[in-house]
Amino acid sequence: MSLLVTIMVGLVIWIVTWALGLKSIDGFFIPVLLALGAYTARLIRPHLPGNRE
Repeated sequence: MSLLVTIMVGLVIWIVTWALGLKSIDGFFIPVLLALGAYTARLIRPHLPGNRE
């Protein structure tokens, strides 16, 4: 669920930056980095100490 929320927030940021005059590809890098960070955290979370069985 958090990955979906992160992607939605990133797309809102992309639309706002595009509306403010930033090139669309430059504004798109922000959501890509947010989604990549959220996905990486989702992959790493089970392997952190305290989450192992």
